Amino acid sequence: MTTEQSAAGSPRPDATAGNADTAGKADAAGIAGNADTAGKADAAGIAGNADTAGIAGKADAAGKTGKDGAEAGATGGTDAKADAAGKADAAMAGTTGKREAETRASDKTDVTGKTDVSGRTDATGKAGAAGTTGAEGAGGDGGKAATGKAEDGSGKAEDGKPDRWEAFASAPEPVPSRLGRATRAVGRLLVHEWTLAALASLALAVLLTWPTLRYPRHTLPQDYWDPSLQAWQMAWSGHILLTNPAQLWQSNTFFPEPWSFAFSDTLLGYAPAGMLGTGPEAAVLRYNIMFVLAHALATLGAYALARQLGAGRIGSAVAGVSFAYAPWLLAQAGHLHVISNGGIPLALAMLARGHGWSLRHGYRPERRHDGWVYTGWLVAAWQLSLGFGIGLPFAYFLAGTVLVAAVTWFLRRWVVRPVKRPFGRRLLIADLVGGLLFAGVGALLAIPFFTVAEAHPNAKRSIGDIAIFSPPASGFFTAPAESRVWGGLHEGARALLPWHPEMTLLPGFVLYALAAGGLFFSVWKLRHRLLLLAGVVVTMVLAMGTRFFDGTFTYVPLFEYLPGWNGLRTPGRLMLWTTLLLGLLAAGAVSAFATRVREISAERIPSWPSPWLRLATLLPLVLVIGEGLNSTPHPVVPPQPAAMRTVDGPLLVLPSNQSLDQPVMLWSTTRFQDVVNGGSGFTPRQLDDVRRVTLSFPDQVSVDYLRVLGVRNVLLMRDHIAGTPWEITVDAPVDGLGIIREEIGDVVVYRL
Repeated sequence: MTTEQSAAGSPRPDATAGNADTAGKADAAGIAGNADTAGKADAAGIAGNADTAGIAGKADAAGKTGKDGAEAGATGGTDAKADAAGKADAAMAGTTGKREAETRASDKTDVTGKTDVSGRTDATGKAGAAGTTGAEGAGGDGGKAATGKAEDGSGKAEDGKPDRWEAFASAPEPVPSRLGRATRAVGRLLVHEWTLAALASLALAVLLTWPTLRYPRHTLPQDYWDPSLQAWQMAWSGHILLTNPAQLWQSNTFFPEPWSFAFSDTLLGYAPAGMLGTGPEAAVLRYNIMFVLAHALATLGAYALARQLGAGRIGSAVAGVSFAYAPWLLAQAGHLHVISNGGIPLALAMLARGHGWSLRHGYRPERRHDGWVYTGWLVAAWQLSLGFGIGLPFAYFLAGTVLVAAVTWFLRRWVVRPVKRPFGRRLLIADLVGGLLFAGVGALLAIPFFTVAEAHPNAKRSIGDIAIFSPPASGFFTAPAESRVWGGLHEGARALLPWHPEMTLLPGFVLYALAAGGLFFSVWKLRHRLLLLAGVVVTMVLAMGTRFFDGTFTYVPLFEYLPGWNGLRTPGRLMLWTTLLLGLLAAGAVSAFATRVREISAERIPSWPSPWLRLATLLPLVLVIGEGLNSTPHPVVPPQPAAMRTVDGPLLVLPSNQSLDQPVMLWSTTRFQDVVNGGSGFTPRQLDDVRRVTLSFPDQVSVDYLRVLGVRNVLLMRDHIAGTPWEITVDAPVDGLGIIREEIGDVVVYRL
C-alpha cells in the first residue's frame, strides 16, 4: 500500500497505485497512476497530476516516479509497476518534512492539470488540495480509493463533521465599517509628513516668537509704531471690503489725501483676517496671530521647497528653520510685510512639483500635474498682494525663471542634442492662465502706487536714498540687537554701521558653515552647487546696494531700468534670497550626512543607528534653531483714548508726527472715522503743512486753515504735550475763535 502527502502536509493512506479502472485519476500527491488514464501524464513525463504548488518533481523520488510514469505511458498504457509505486512511497515518506509546508496550498489540481478553486472533489476523481481525498480503509476495501468529497464549500465533510483542515485556511479580511474607514483615513492624515511638518512649523513659531502670544491683545513685537500701522492696514482692508469695496484705496487716514491706502505696502492678502473683529484690541490680536503664522508659513514653505528639490527631511528642516529665523530677520520683527515671505518658497515648490522638476532628479514628465501649477501661481499672486517690497523682486525672479526655462526647453527639444521632452497642452494652459493671473494681480495692485508716485514726487526714491540704507560687507557678519545669542557680542560692530536696523544682515554662522560644507559634500550635483553659490554671491552683491563699487554695474541698472524698482528703499532686504539659497546648500550637506548615517547603520548588526549617530544627525537643526532665539522687546500698545470712540471725523490728533500718528491710525479702527494723521514710508506735503500750521493751535490762522481743509474736530493729547508749544496754549481761552472746547478724559476736544 502506498501513502500520499496530503495538502496539510501529513501522509495518509492512498489508493492502490495499480487501480486503472478509476478513470485513470492519479492522487494529488503525485503517486504514479496507470499510464492508460487518457494520457494524463504531462509532457515532462511526470505520472499523474502534481499539486498546484509545484511540488511534483521537486523531490528526487518524484523525478523517478515521473520517469517511470513516462515510460509506462510510452508502452501504450500498461499499468505502473508495483515496485515504482513502492519507490514513490519510500521517497515521499523520506521527504515528508521537506514538502509539508509546500503542500499547504488551497488550490486543487485534477489529473488533467485543472485547478478546482472551490476545494471540492467531484465524482470524476479530482483531488482536492485540502487533502480530503484520502483512502478510507485502504487495506479494508481492496485498495479502492474513497473520494471523501465535500458536498458544499462550507468546509464540512460528507458525514457532517467539520473539516479538520479548515483551521489552516487564512482568516477572511474583516470589512471595516464606514466609521472605521473614516477613522483610519483621519489617522493616516494625522501622521502624514506634511501634517507633521505643518504642526511642527506652527509649534516652533509659537516658541521662537515668544512672548508674542503671551499678551496678544496688548503688546506688539519690537515696537508699537510700524506694527500699529500694519495692524490698521489689515483692519481697514477687511472693514472696507465688507462695507464699500470701491473705496479700498481711499482710506480713512491722511485725510483728505486720495489713494492713501497705497502710501505703504498694504498687506492686502491678509484682508480675510481683517474681517474678523473690530477695534484696536482686535487689531492687535490679529496682528500678533498673523505674525506667528507668518513665521510658520516661512518655515513650511522653505521645507517644502527643499523637499521638492530632493533634500531629505532633516536637511529640509534646516532649510526651513534657517529661512524663517535667520538672525538678520529679528531686526525686521516690526515689519510684517518683510516677515510674511513664506509664499515665495511655497509657490516655487508648488510650481516645481507641478512641472515634475527637482534639482536632484531633473525633469520627470510622468510627475507633471497641472493642479499644482495653478495652485503655485495662486500662492505667488497672494504673496505679491502682501506688498511690493518683497513681492517685486519675487515677480522679477519668476519672470526670469520662466524665460530661462522656456529657452532651455526649446534648445533641448530642437537644437542642442534634440530629445523628446514632453510638456503637454494642459500644463501649457495652466502656465498661461496662472501667469496671466499673477501678472493681472500685479498690474491692478501697481496702478494705485504709480498714481501716488505721480501725485507725490517726494515719494520717489533716489540713488542718494538708496546709499543711506546700503550696508557694507561687514553687515553680513553682524547680528541685530534682538539676537539672543549674538546681540550683545556684536554691539560694537553695530555701532560702526550708519543705520544698523537695515544693515545687520547676519544669516547665521551655523548656516554659513553648513552651506560651505555643502559645496564639497552634498546630495546636489556639482553644477547645481556652483549655481547655488553663484546665486548667493549675486544676491549679496545686490543687497549691498551702492556699497559695491557704487552699484554702477549691479544695483543702479536695476534701479534705473526695471519698472517699480526705484520704489524699493532698502536693498538689504534682498538678503532674503541669500538666506534661502544658503539654506538649500545647507540642506544638501545635511541630507548627504543623514544618508551616510543610514548607510553606516545598515552595516551594523543589528542595523540600528547608535544614539550618538542620531544626535549627530539632529545637531545641525538644533544649532540653527539656537541661533534663531530672540530677545525682541514687546512694548504695551498705548490705550485708545475714550474720545476716539465718540468724536466724529474728520479730525486731527495733536501732537502729530510719524511715531505718534501710527497709534492714532490703530485707534481709529473702532469707527474708521476720517483722520488727518497718518504714517507711511513718506510724508505727504499737505500733512507737513498741517503739522507746521497747527503748532500755534488754537489760533485764528490754524482754525481757519483746518476749516478749509474740512476738519471738524481737533483732539489734543495732554499726556504727549510736554516740551511742545501746546504745553502753554492747552488751557488758553478760545473766545472769539468760534470753536467749542471740552475735555474727555485726558484729551481736550476742540469742535470747529
